[in-house]
Amino acid sequence: MKLLRALDPYITTLLATVALAALLPAQGVAAVAIDGAGEAAIFLLFFLHGSKLSRDAIWAGIGHWRLHLLVLGSTYVLFPLMGLGVAAVPRVASEIAMGLLFLTLLPSTVQSSIAFTAMARGNVAAAVCSASISNLLGIFLTPLLVGLLIGQVGADSSHAAIQKIALQLLLPFVAGHLARPVIGGFVTRHKAVLGYVDRGSILLIVYAAFSAAVVEGLWGKVTLPTIAAMMALCAIMLAIALSATWHLGRYAGLERQDLVVLLFCGSKKSLASGVPMAGLLFPPAMLGPILLPLMIFHQIQLIACSFIAQRLNRDESSATPVSMALTQSGR
Repeated sequence: MKLLRALDPYITTLLATVALAALLPAQGVAAVAIDGAGEAAIFLLFFLHGSKLSRDAIWAGIGHWRLHLLVLGSTYVLFPLMGLGVAAVPRVASEIAMGLLFLTLLPSTVQSSIAFTAMARGNVAAAVCSASISNLLGIFLTPLLVGLLIGQVGADSSHAAIQKIALQLLLPFVAGHLARPVIGGFVTRHKAVLGYVDRGSILLIVYAAFSAAVVEGLWGKVTLPTIAAMMALCAIMLAIALSATWHLGRYAGLERQDLVVLLFCGSKKSLASGVPMAGLLFPPAMLGPILLPLMIFHQIQLIACSFIAQRLNRDESSATPVSMALTQSGR
């Protein structure tokens, strides 16, 4: 019961969506229709992301260039190195290695990074800027890294992937941001309702992805021991990222508020960006094993970062509680 209460309600809904796809996978004409709806959902998802991006917040936080470089270094250097390390372990099954490697190539989260930074009394403007830069660069860097590191196992070539990502992700993102002066007020007033649209789009994409994977025999490839191994490896990678960003920030002499930004923006991976990117980069039959580690990591990072943010909030002037929180989150 305690585990069920700890689960993020949205993750519970995602798991229910996976269960629905396992029991009633979309096939034939229904699969074609859902795939088409999924592509429209991806366009809408990134249009809304662009419309939520505040230019004022970006300008307010953009001066913290050293902080942003550290976040990008953790997101696109430290994490991929961990992914390559996992993939190089002989006893790690290929479906685990591929999914974990893809996870490490994704940009940071936006909404939860900002929320945890605010909860921990960090530099919110810098968090908005840093997370946004990470996601914008991810539109180009993620397909490039996928093509370089996973291209041999079925992903599109990096050039074709960038074209596809630019058309289906960057174009609606830019369109949404340019439309912000006109629709910004509407988006702000109806933030709660649009949040359901945002998350509903991901659910639709997940259902389409797992339906295709189930039809191709997903559950014969991914067993319970495999899922348990994914959970353990995700927890280990998150603990390393949290510890590394915290100590790196202290070594770099960051102020406490910026250190909080590095801790949360540099240690997290985006489910909202990862799901549609996977749908564009990989064949349908591969999406189930690819997305499972991302869904697992997303839940673990929410639980761990929530705990750490609350500890930071309670005592923002002392580094001791933070060190204890980081240690406990890695257990």
